[in-house]
Amino acid sequence: MNIHFRGKTAIVTGAAHGFGRAIALALAERGASVWACDILGDELAETKQLCKDAGGNCRVKVVDVKNRDTVFGFVDEILSVEGAAQILVNNAGGVLGQVGRPLEEITEQDWDSIFAVNTRGAFYFAQAVAPGMKAQHYGRIINISSGAGLGVSLTGIQAYASAKAAQIGLTRQLAHELGEWNITVNNIAPGFVLSNPNSIKQFESYGKEGQRALINRFALKRLGSAEDIANGVLFFASDYANWITGQVLAIDGGKL
Repeated sequence: MNIHFRGKTAIVTGAAHGFGRAIALALAERGASVWACDILGDELAETKQLCKDAGGNCRVKVVDVKNRDTVFGFVDEILSVEGAAQILVNNAGGVLGQVGRPLEEITEQDWDSIFAVNTRGAFYFAQAVAPGMKAQHYGRIINISSGAGLGVSLTGIQAYASAKAAQIGLTRQLAHELGEWNITVNNIAPGFVLSNPNSIKQFESYGKEGQRALINRFALKRLGSAEDIANGVLFFASDYANWITGQVLAIDGGKL
């Protein structure tokens, strides 16, 4: 399977490390003009350099996906340079440093902040790119949710599980709304991957016995990598997925 994206512009959110960095790199290596954003400027610069070292093209900008005006401004900048964007990967998200606590301890801010970064940001970016994708009668939108959106969160964070489930619902709704313009909208639900400082810290907290128990819950009996998630994005963004939309692909090692 030969996948390339020469002549295509791709936007990747949350690209400072982990899944987002792997996705940006994979797209850049295959010829896409990548525009990557995050709130972590230093790590974002590292992503840009990795893409450059791999012979790819990647421009970066610090963007807070929770801010609608900032999101639309970033997309307008991209369109002013590229003319159009063909691929959007909504990867920005996370737990924002929160840990699992009892339901009655969760504040309004705790709840809203996680929804803002995991769901509202994806909605804003889809809003911003939709007119251009409609005009060219082509588009690929890939949302990165989580296994927590299909089941329960290992962290016990109610808002995270709910926000990721909401993002999956948004994926299906947008797939039906945008399909007549040849815009596909799909979702990837990663399993447990050591992709960022939070996931590494979480894994280490389990201890050897807990880590072994977690891995034994996977049919493949091993953890995945950020590149495994990026490979799913490459498929959904490619012409091989031309007649696939509104779908959720669980990349989780065969979670039992």
